[in-house]
Amino acid sequence: MTELERRIEDLVSPAAEGLGYEVVRVMLTGGGRDGRLQIMAERRDGQAMAIDDCERLSRTVSAILDVEDPIAGAYTLEVSSPGIDRPLVRRKDWERWTGHVARIEMVEPINGRKRFKGVLLVLDGETVRVRLEDGTEIALPLPQVARAKLVLTDALIAESSKMTAAGNGAPAAH
Repeated sequence: MTELERRIEDLVSPAAEGLGYEVVRVMLTGGGRDGRLQIMAERRDGQAMAIDDCERLSRTVSAILDVEDPIAGAYTLEVSSPGIDRPLVRRKDWERWTGHVARIEMVEPINGRKRFKGVLLVLDGETVRVRLEDGTEIALPLPQVARAKLVLTDALIAESSKMTAAGNGAPAAH
């Protein structure tokens, strides 16, 4: 996360929380008229984000950004939910989705590779253990993760459905 993205997150998070949402990720891409600010959020009550939720949060975030004006130049604001095959950004994302398959890209190669796909086994300190498709296990340092996201699987869909039905936002015990 860049310093500007961190500043934007700090600006909008309190208002989002006041509305019952939690900011998952702030990402600024492009520049000039092609610039895009993506605010990814989820409901704190664990229910699925609806279009009305995104619109409500977008109006609030837009007003804050208009006043604070942290971004030089024009940009398009996009408020969205993380979706089922969500990015793994925060520490609690890694903990919450243990047992599910993820694609992980590292900043620097580990054992000659930068890209990994496997089941998230456990988060231990600053290291996530992953069982790769070939059955081997690898420890990946979280500070070296460039990007990661869940892979859409039947198990993930089933787990997400249970969470939405239960309204608790946490996976059921497996």
